[in-house]
Amino acid sequence: MTLATPLIVVFLILVNALYVAAEFALVGARATRVEQLALEGNRLAAAVLQILRDTQRLDHYIAACQIGITLSSLILGAFGQATIGIALGVLLDTHTGLEPLSAHALAATITLVFLTATQVVLGELIPKTIALQYPVGTALYTYWPLRWSLTLFAPFIRLLNGSGALILRRLGVSADSSHRHIHAPEEIDLLIRESRDGGLLEDRESERLREALQLGRHRVRQLMVPRRRIVGLDLSAPLDELLERLDASPYTRLLVHEGSLDDPIGYLHVKDVAIAIAAGGRLEDLRALVRPLLTLPSSLTIDRALGQMRERRARIAILVDEYGDLEGLLSLEDIIRELLGELSDEFKSNPVLKPVRLSDGRWRLPGRLPLDEVIDWAANQGLSDWERGEAETLAGWLLERLDAIPEGRCSLKSDGLLFEIERLDGAAIESVLIDRLQPAEEGADA
Repeated sequence: MTLATPLIVVFLILVNALYVAAEFALVGARATRVEQLALEGNRLAAAVLQILRDTQRLDHYIAACQIGITLSSLILGAFGQATIGIALGVLLDTHTGLEPLSAHALAATITLVFLTATQVVLGELIPKTIALQYPVGTALYTYWPLRWSLTLFAPFIRLLNGSGALILRRLGVSADSSHRHIHAPEEIDLLIRESRDGGLLEDRESERLREALQLGRHRVRQLMVPRRRIVGLDLSAPLDELLERLDASPYTRLLVHEGSLDDPIGYLHVKDVAIAIAAGGRLEDLRALVRPLLTLPSSLTIDRALGQMRERRARIAILVDEYGDLEGLLSLEDIIRELLGELSDEFKSNPVLKPVRLSDGRWRLPGRLPLDEVIDWAANQGLSDWERGEAETLAGWLLERLDAIPEGRCSLKSDGLLFEIERLDGAAIESVLIDRLQPAEEGADA
Protein backbone atom coordinates (compact mmCIF):
# COMPACT_ATOMS: atom_id res chain seq x y z
CA MET A 1 0.00 0.00 0.00
CA THR A 2 1.49 3.34 -1.11
CA LEU A 3 0.86 6.93 -0.07
CA ALA A 4 -1.53 7.30 -3.00
CA THR A 5 -3.95 4.81 -1.44
CA PRO A 6 -5.31 7.05 1.39
CA LEU A 7 -5.42 9.99 -1.01
CA ILE A 8 -7.59 8.01 -3.44
CA VAL A 9 -9.83 6.89 -0.55
CA VAL A 10 -10.28 10.49 0.60
CA PHE A 11 -10.99 11.58 -3.00
CA LEU A 12 -13.71 8.92 -3.43
CA ILE A 13 -15.34 9.94 -0.13
CA LEU A 14 -15.32 13.59 -1.23
CA VAL A 15 -16.91 12.62 -4.55
CA ASN A 16 -19.64 10.78 -2.65
CA ALA A 17 -20.11 13.82 -0.38
CA LEU A 18 -20.44 16.06 -3.46
CA TYR A 19 -23.29 14.03 -4.91
CA VAL A 20 -25.05 13.67 -1.55
CA ALA A 21 -24.86 17.42 -0.94
CA ALA A 22 -26.06 18.21 -4.47
CA GLU A 23 -29.06 15.90 -4.18
CA PHE A 24 -30.27 17.14 -0.79
CA ALA A 25 -29.55 20.77 -1.68
CA LEU A 26 -31.57 20.79 -4.88
CA VAL A 27 -34.51 18.96 -3.35
CA GLY A 28 -34.46 21.24 -0.29
CA ALA A 29 -33.88 24.56 -2.10
CA ARG A 30 -36.81 26.98 -2.22
CA ALA A 31 -37.55 28.05 -5.78
CA THR A 32 -38.60 31.51 -4.58
CA ARG A 33 -35.17 32.17 -3.02
CA VAL A 34 -33.35 30.87 -6.13
CA GLU A 35 -35.59 33.06 -8.32
CA GLN A 36 -34.74 36.09 -6.20
CA LEU A 37 -31.01 35.48 -6.70
CA ALA A 38 -31.57 34.96 -10.43
CA LEU A 39 -33.36 38.32 -10.67
CA GLU A 40 -30.38 39.91 -8.93
CA GLY A 41 -28.14 38.70 -11.78
CA ASN A 42 -26.72 35.45 -10.36
CA ARG A 43 -26.13 33.21 -13.41
CA LEU A 44 -25.77 30.03 -11.39
CA ALA A 45 -29.11 30.74 -9.72
CA ALA A 46 -30.72 31.23 -13.15
CA ALA A 47 -29.37 27.86 -14.29
CA VAL A 48 -30.49 26.08 -11.11
CA LEU A 49 -33.93 27.72 -11.38
CA GLN A 50 -34.44 26.19 -14.82
CA ILE A 51 -33.83 22.75 -13.31
CA LEU A 52 -36.20 23.38 -10.40
CA ARG A 53 -38.97 24.45 -12.77
CA ASP A 54 -38.56 21.50 -15.15
CA THR A 55 -39.68 18.22 -13.59
CA GLN A 56 -37.88 16.07 -16.18
CA ARG A 57 -34.58 17.93 -15.82
CA LEU A 58 -34.86 17.78 -12.04
CA ASP A 59 -35.47 14.04 -12.24
CA HIS A 60 -32.35 13.60 -14.41
CA TYR A 61 -30.37 15.76 -11.98
CA ILE A 62 -31.39 13.56 -9.04
CA ALA A 63 -30.64 10.43 -11.08
CA ALA A 64 -27.12 11.71 -11.80
CA CYS A 65 -26.59 12.26 -8.07
CA GLN A 66 -27.77 8.74 -7.26
CA ILE A 67 -25.55 7.18 -9.94
CA GLY A 68 -22.58 9.18 -8.66
CA ILE A 69 -23.24 8.08 -5.06
CA THR A 70 -23.59 4.44 -6.09
CA LEU A 71 -20.47 4.40 -8.30
CA SER A 72 -18.27 6.19 -5.78
CA SER A 73 -19.41 3.81 -3.02
CA LEU A 74 -18.78 0.71 -5.11
CA ILE A 75 -15.39 1.92 -6.32
CA LEU A 76 -14.39 2.87 -2.78
CA GLY A 77 -15.34 -0.58 -1.48
CA ALA A 78 -13.55 -2.44 -4.29
CA PHE A 79 -10.46 -0.24 -4.11
CA GLY A 80 -10.31 -0.43 -0.32
CA GLN A 81 -10.48 -4.22 -0.32
CA ALA A 82 -7.87 -4.47 -3.09
CA THR A 83 -5.42 -2.22 -1.26
CA ILE A 84 -6.13 -1.68 2.43
CA GLY A 85 -7.77 -5.07 2.86
CA ILE A 86 -4.91 -7.03 1.29
CA ALA A 87 -2.25 -5.05 3.16
CA LEU A 88 -4.05 -5.51 6.47
CA GLY A 89 -4.53 -9.23 5.75
CA VAL A 90 -0.78 -9.70 5.20
CA LEU A 91 -0.11 -7.78 8.42
CA LEU A 92 -2.47 -9.94 10.46
CA ASP A 93 -1.12 -13.13 8.87
CA THR A 94 2.44 -12.14 9.75
CA HIS A 95 1.99 -10.86 13.31
CA THR A 96 -0.86 -13.05 14.62
CA GLY A 97 -1.37 -16.75 14.92
CA LEU A 98 -4.37 -16.72 12.60
CA GLU A 99 -4.64 -18.97 9.57
CA PRO A 100 -4.04 -17.05 6.31
CA LEU A 101 -7.69 -17.47 5.26
CA SER A 102 -8.97 -16.24 8.64
CA ALA A 103 -6.52 -13.34 8.69
CA HIS A 104 -7.64 -12.11 5.25
CA ALA A 105 -11.34 -12.59 6.14
CA LEU A 106 -10.89 -10.55 9.33
CA ALA A 107 -8.95 -7.91 7.39
CA ALA A 108 -11.77 -7.68 4.81
CA THR A 109 -14.35 -7.24 7.60
CA ILE A 110 -12.30 -4.55 9.38
CA THR A 111 -11.74 -2.71 6.11
CA LEU A 112 -15.44 -2.85 5.22
CA VAL A 113 -16.52 -1.55 8.64
CA PHE A 114 -13.91 1.22 8.64
CA LEU A 115 -14.66 2.43 5.12
CA THR A 116 -18.43 2.22 5.66
CA ALA A 117 -18.30 4.20 8.90
CA THR A 118 -15.97 6.80 7.36
CA GLN A 119 -18.14 7.14 4.27
CA VAL A 120 -21.39 7.40 6.25
CA VAL A 121 -19.99 10.15 8.49
CA LEU A 122 -17.86 12.13 6.02
CA GLY A 123 -19.62 11.26 2.79
CA GLU A 124 -23.27 11.12 3.89
CA LEU A 125 -24.20 12.72 7.22
CA ILE A 126 -21.99 15.81 7.17
CA PRO A 127 -22.75 16.88 3.54
CA LYS A 128 -26.46 16.11 4.07
CA THR A 129 -26.58 18.33 7.17
CA ILE A 130 -24.76 21.16 5.41
CA ALA A 131 -27.02 20.88 2.36
CA LEU A 132 -30.19 20.97 4.45
CA GLN A 133 -29.00 24.00 6.43
CA TYR A 134 -27.74 25.91 3.38
CA PRO A 135 -29.67 24.40 0.46
CA VAL A 136 -29.49 27.32 -1.97
CA GLY A 137 -25.78 28.01 -1.55
CA THR A 138 -24.94 24.31 -1.76
CA ALA A 139 -27.04 23.89 -4.89
CA LEU A 140 -25.18 26.75 -6.57
CA TYR A 141 -21.71 25.51 -5.61
CA THR A 142 -22.41 21.96 -6.81
CA TYR A 143 -24.06 22.96 -10.07
CA TRP A 144 -21.04 22.74 -12.39
CA PRO A 145 -19.77 19.32 -11.18
CA LEU A 146 -23.32 17.99 -11.61
CA ARG A 147 -23.58 19.61 -15.03
CA TRP A 148 -20.52 17.62 -16.16
CA SER A 149 -21.91 14.48 -14.50
CA LEU A 150 -25.17 14.83 -16.42
CA THR A 151 -23.21 14.71 -19.67
CA LEU A 152 -21.05 11.82 -18.49
CA PHE A 153 -23.89 9.73 -17.10
CA ALA A 154 -26.43 10.56 -19.83
CA PRO A 155 -26.53 7.01 -21.34
CA PHE A 156 -26.85 5.42 -17.90
CA ILE A 157 -29.58 7.88 -16.86
CA ARG A 158 -31.68 7.10 -19.95
CA LEU A 159 -31.19 3.35 -19.51
CA LEU A 160 -31.86 3.25 -15.78
CA ASN A 161 -34.75 5.73 -15.80
CA GLY A 162 -36.35 3.84 -18.70
CA SER A 163 -35.96 0.52 -16.90
CA GLY A 164 -37.40 1.98 -13.70
CA ALA A 165 -40.37 3.50 -15.55
CA LEU A 166 -41.06 0.17 -17.26
CA ILE A 167 -41.08 -1.72 -13.96
CA LEU A 168 -43.34 0.92 -12.36
CA ARG A 169 -45.84 0.64 -15.21
CA ARG A 170 -45.87 -3.13 -14.80
CA LEU A 171 -46.67 -2.62 -11.13
CA GLY A 172 -49.48 -0.19 -11.97
CA VAL A 173 -47.66 2.84 -10.56
CA SER A 174 -47.41 6.11 -12.48
CA ALA A 175 -43.91 6.71 -13.78
CA ASP A 176 -44.37 10.48 -13.68
CA SER A 177 -42.15 11.83 -10.92
CA SER A 178 -42.06 15.23 -9.31
CA HIS A 179 -39.69 16.52 -6.68
CA ARG A 180 -41.53 19.79 -6.19
CA HIS A 181 -42.52 20.81 -2.67
CA ILE A 182 -46.31 20.56 -2.47
CA HIS A 183 -47.74 20.74 1.04
CA ALA A 184 -51.20 20.03 2.35
CA PRO A 185 -52.72 22.70 4.66
CA GLU A 186 -51.96 20.48 7.68
CA GLU A 187 -48.29 20.31 6.64
CA ILE A 188 -48.13 24.08 6.18
CA ASP A 189 -49.61 24.51 9.64
CA LEU A 190 -46.89 22.21 11.02
CA LEU A 191 -44.21 24.22 9.19
CA ILE A 192 -45.54 27.43 10.74
CA ARG A 193 -45.42 25.86 14.20
CA GLU A 194 -41.86 24.62 13.64
CA SER A 195 -40.78 28.07 12.39
CA ARG A 196 -42.28 29.64 15.51
CA ASP A 197 -40.62 27.11 17.80
CA GLY A 198 -37.32 27.69 15.99
CA GLY A 199 -37.49 31.44 16.57
CA LEU A 200 -38.00 32.42 12.92
CA LEU A 201 -41.55 33.64 13.54
CA GLU A 202 -42.97 35.57 16.44
CA ASP A 203 -46.06 34.24 18.19
CA ARG A 204 -48.31 36.90 16.64
CA GLU A 205 -46.92 36.32 13.16
CA SER A 206 -47.40 32.57 13.37
CA GLU A 207 -50.91 33.04 14.74
CA ARG A 208 -51.86 35.32 11.85
CA LEU A 209 -50.48 32.87 9.30
CA ARG A 210 -52.38 30.02 10.90
CA GLU A 211 -55.59 32.05 10.98
CA ALA A 212 -55.19 32.89 7.28
CA LEU A 213 -54.68 29.19 6.59
CA GLN A 214 -57.93 28.37 8.37
CA LEU A 215 -60.08 30.72 6.24
CA GLY A 216 -60.70 28.00 3.70
CA ARG A 217 -61.80 25.47 6.32
CA HIS A 218 -63.94 27.57 8.68
CA ARG A 219 -67.56 28.46 7.97
CA VAL A 220 -68.90 31.97 8.20
CA ARG A 221 -71.38 30.91 10.88
CA GLN A 222 -68.38 30.68 13.22
CA LEU A 223 -67.81 34.44 12.87
CA MET A 224 -71.34 35.75 12.44
CA VAL A 225 -73.38 37.76 14.89
CA PRO A 226 -76.25 35.37 15.66
CA ARG A 227 -79.78 36.46 14.83
CA ARG A 228 -80.78 37.02 18.43
CA ARG A 229 -77.98 39.61 18.82
CA ILE A 230 -78.68 41.58 15.66
CA VAL A 231 -79.70 45.21 16.29
CA GLY A 232 -82.23 46.20 13.64
CA LEU A 233 -84.40 49.18 12.73
CA ASP A 234 -88.07 48.70 11.93
CA LEU A 235 -88.91 51.34 9.32
CA SER A 236 -92.58 51.05 10.18
CA ALA A 237 -91.80 52.88 13.46
CA PRO A 238 -92.07 56.70 13.68
CA LEU A 239 -89.09 58.67 12.38
CA ASP A 240 -88.36 60.31 15.73
CA GLU A 241 -88.17 56.92 17.39
CA LEU A 242 -85.84 55.62 14.68
CA LEU A 243 -83.53 58.59 15.09
CA GLU A 244 -83.45 58.06 18.84
CA ARG A 245 -82.48 54.43 18.34
CA LEU A 246 -79.78 55.44 15.89
CA ASP A 247 -78.39 57.94 18.38
CA ALA A 248 -78.43 55.42 21.24
CA SER A 249 -76.94 52.54 19.26
CA PRO A 250 -73.21 51.83 19.60
CA TYR A 251 -73.18 50.53 16.00
CA THR A 252 -72.52 52.50 12.83
CA ARG A 253 -74.37 50.08 10.54
CA LEU A 254 -77.79 48.73 11.45
CA LEU A 255 -79.95 46.17 9.70
CA VAL A 256 -83.20 47.63 8.37
CA HIS A 257 -86.46 45.72 8.12
CA GLU A 258 -90.19 46.30 8.06
CA GLY A 259 -92.30 44.46 10.58
CA SER A 260 -90.05 41.44 11.12
CA LEU A 261 -86.31 40.92 11.24
CA ASP A 262 -86.83 37.90 9.02
CA ASP A 263 -87.52 40.26 6.09
CA PRO A 264 -84.51 42.62 5.93
CA ILE A 265 -84.53 45.20 3.16
CA GLY A 266 -80.99 46.55 3.60
CA TYR A 267 -78.85 48.36 6.12
CA LEU A 268 -78.49 51.95 7.25
CA HIS A 269 -75.19 53.71 7.86
CA VAL A 270 -75.17 56.38 10.54
CA LYS A 271 -72.88 58.49 8.35
CA ASP A 272 -75.56 58.76 5.65
CA VAL A 273 -78.10 59.99 8.19
CA ALA A 274 -75.64 62.55 9.57
CA ILE A 275 -74.87 63.85 6.08
CA ALA A 276 -78.56 64.14 5.24
CA ILE A 277 -79.24 66.11 8.44
CA ALA A 278 -76.17 68.31 7.95
CA ALA A 279 -77.30 69.15 4.41
CA GLY A 280 -80.07 71.23 5.95
CA GLY A 281 -82.99 69.52 4.27
CA ARG A 282 -85.90 68.03 6.15
CA LEU A 283 -85.44 64.34 6.75
CA GLU A 284 -88.86 62.74 6.33
CA ASP A 285 -88.09 59.11 5.51
CA LEU A 286 -85.05 56.87 5.98
CA ARG A 287 -85.89 54.57 3.08
CA ALA A 288 -83.93 56.67 0.61
CA LEU A 289 -80.78 56.16 2.70
CA VAL A 290 -81.04 52.38 2.94
CA ARG A 291 -78.17 50.55 1.25
CA PRO A 292 -78.58 47.15 -0.46
CA LEU A 293 -77.64 44.08 1.52
CA LEU A 294 -75.67 41.06 0.36
CA THR A 295 -77.15 37.64 1.19
CA LEU A 296 -74.88 34.63 1.65
CA PRO A 297 -75.44 31.02 2.78
CA SER A 298 -74.22 30.38 6.32
CA SER A 299 -72.45 27.21 5.16
CA LEU A 300 -70.03 29.22 2.99
CA THR A 301 -66.34 29.11 3.90
CA ILE A 302 -64.80 32.35 5.13
CA ASP A 303 -62.45 32.75 2.17
CA ARG A 304 -65.28 32.36 -0.35
CA ALA A 305 -67.47 34.78 1.59
CA LEU A 306 -64.60 37.29 1.64
CA GLY A 307 -64.22 36.92 -2.12
CA GLN A 308 -67.91 37.62 -2.74
CA MET A 309 -67.92 40.59 -0.37
CA ARG A 310 -64.89 42.08 -2.11
CA GLU A 311 -66.36 41.44 -5.55
CA ARG A 312 -69.62 43.19 -4.67
CA ARG A 313 -67.92 45.79 -2.45
CA ALA A 314 -70.14 44.86 0.48
CA ARG A 315 -69.21 45.65 4.08
CA ILE A 316 -71.88 43.49 5.69
CA ALA A 317 -73.95 40.50 4.63
CA ILE A 318 -76.84 38.57 6.09
CA LEU A 319 -76.43 34.81 6.40
CA VAL A 320 -79.31 32.45 5.73
CA ASP A 321 -79.62 28.74 6.42
CA GLU A 322 -80.65 26.03 3.98
CA TYR A 323 -84.32 26.98 4.41
CA GLY A 324 -83.69 30.64 3.60
CA ASP A 325 -84.25 31.81 7.19
CA LEU A 326 -82.06 34.57 8.62
CA GLU A 327 -79.34 33.00 10.75
CA GLY A 328 -76.90 35.81 11.42
CA LEU A 329 -75.01 38.87 10.26
CA LEU A 330 -71.42 38.99 8.96
CA SER A 331 -69.31 42.10 8.56
CA LEU A 332 -65.97 42.63 6.87
CA GLU A 333 -64.60 43.65 10.26
CA ASP A 334 -65.47 40.18 11.61
CA ILE A 335 -63.21 38.58 8.99
CA ILE A 336 -60.40 41.09 9.52
CA ARG A 337 -60.66 40.51 13.27
CA GLU A 338 -60.23 36.80 12.65
CA LEU A 339 -56.96 37.51 10.83
CA LEU A 340 -55.47 40.46 12.72
CA GLY A 341 -57.01 40.23 16.16
CA GLU A 342 -59.52 42.37 17.97
CA LEU A 343 -60.75 45.52 16.20
CA SER A 344 -63.34 48.09 17.16
CA ASP A 345 -65.84 50.09 15.22
CA GLU A 346 -65.67 53.86 15.60
CA PHE A 347 -68.07 53.88 18.56
CA LYS A 348 -68.31 50.21 19.44
CA SER A 349 -66.44 48.00 21.86
CA ASN A 350 -66.39 44.40 20.68
CA PRO A 351 -66.35 41.56 23.20
CA VAL A 352 -63.08 39.63 23.17
CA LEU A 353 -63.65 35.94 22.46
CA LYS A 354 -60.57 34.59 24.22
CA PRO A 355 -59.90 32.24 27.16
CA VAL A 356 -59.25 34.08 30.45
CA ARG A 357 -57.35 32.56 33.39
CA LEU A 358 -59.08 33.18 36.73
CA SER A 359 -57.38 33.72 40.08
CA ASP A 360 -58.55 30.32 41.39
CA GLY A 361 -56.82 28.48 38.53
CA ARG A 362 -59.91 27.89 36.41
CA TRP A 363 -60.45 29.18 32.89
CA ARG A 364 -63.39 31.17 31.55
CA LEU A 365 -64.19 30.58 27.88
CA PRO A 366 -66.91 32.29 25.81
CA GLY A 367 -69.56 29.90 24.57
CA ARG A 368 -69.26 31.36 21.06
CA LEU A 369 -65.53 30.59 20.88
CA PRO A 370 -64.90 28.49 17.72
CA LEU A 371 -64.21 24.87 18.59
CA ASP A 372 -60.97 24.83 16.57
CA GLU A 373 -59.61 27.61 18.77
CA VAL A 374 -60.78 25.77 21.89
CA ILE A 375 -59.01 22.58 20.80
CA ASP A 376 -55.79 24.49 20.01
CA TRP A 377 -55.97 26.29 23.34
CA ALA A 378 -56.52 22.99 25.21
CA ALA A 379 -53.58 21.38 23.41
CA ASN A 380 -51.29 24.31 24.30
CA GLN A 381 -52.37 24.07 27.94
CA GLY A 382 -51.89 20.30 28.00
CA LEU A 383 -55.47 19.90 29.17
CA SER A 384 -56.97 17.30 26.88
CA ASP A 385 -57.28 15.92 23.36
CA TRP A 386 -60.90 16.64 22.48
CA GLU A 387 -63.06 14.87 19.98
CA ARG A 388 -64.52 17.38 17.56
CA GLY A 389 -68.00 16.10 16.88
CA GLU A 390 -70.26 18.13 14.57
CA ALA A 391 -70.28 21.37 16.60
CA GLU A 392 -68.50 24.53 15.51
CA THR A 393 -68.42 26.37 18.87
CA LEU A 394 -67.76 25.46 22.49
CA ALA A 395 -71.44 26.00 23.28
CA GLY A 396 -72.47 23.61 20.51
CA TRP A 397 -69.95 21.01 21.72
CA LEU A 398 -71.43 21.19 25.22
CA LEU A 399 -75.00 20.93 23.92
CA GLU A 400 -74.04 17.77 22.00
CA ARG A 401 -72.90 16.16 25.24
CA LEU A 402 -75.65 17.49 27.48
CA ASP A 403 -78.25 16.43 24.91
CA ALA A 404 -80.55 19.11 26.31
CA ILE A 405 -80.87 22.87 26.74
CA PRO A 406 -79.17 23.73 30.07
CA GLU A 407 -81.19 25.36 32.83
CA GLY A 408 -79.18 27.59 35.16
CA ARG A 409 -75.68 26.65 36.24
CA CYS A 410 -74.97 23.03 35.42
CA SER A 411 -71.79 21.05 34.95
CA LEU A 412 -70.38 18.30 32.80
CA LYS A 413 -67.41 16.01 33.35
CA SER A 414 -65.67 14.96 30.16
CA ASP A 415 -62.13 14.14 28.97
CA GLY A 416 -60.70 14.70 32.46
CA LEU A 417 -62.15 18.22 32.69
CA LEU A 418 -65.02 19.82 34.58
CA PHE A 419 -67.16 22.14 32.45
CA GLU A 420 -69.44 24.48 34.37
CA ILE A 421 -71.91 26.66 32.49
CA GLU A 422 -71.42 30.00 34.19
CA ARG A 423 -73.89 32.25 32.39
CA LEU A 424 -76.82 31.82 30.03
CA ASP A 425 -78.50 34.35 27.78
CA GLY A 426 -81.87 32.76 27.30
CA ALA A 427 -81.06 29.36 25.85
CA ALA A 428 -77.60 30.45 24.62
CA ILE A 429 -74.49 29.54 26.60
CA GLU A 430 -72.63 32.80 27.23
CA SER A 431 -69.59 31.64 29.23
CA VAL A 432 -68.12 28.39 30.51
CA LEU A 433 -65.74 27.67 33.39
CA ILE A 434 -63.21 24.88 32.85
CA ASP A 435 -61.15 23.14 35.52
CA ARG A 436 -58.99 20.04 35.51
CA LEU A 437 -60.46 17.07 37.38
CA GLN A 438 -58.52 15.13 39.97
CA PRO A 439 -58.24 11.39 39.15
CA ALA A 440 -60.74 10.50 41.88
CA GLU A 441 -63.30 12.95 40.44
CA GLU A 442 -63.24 11.80 36.84
CA GLY A 443 -66.50 10.55 35.42
CA ALA A 444 -68.99 11.21 32.68
CA ASP A 445 -71.87 12.48 34.78
CA ALA A 446 -73.57 15.78 34.09
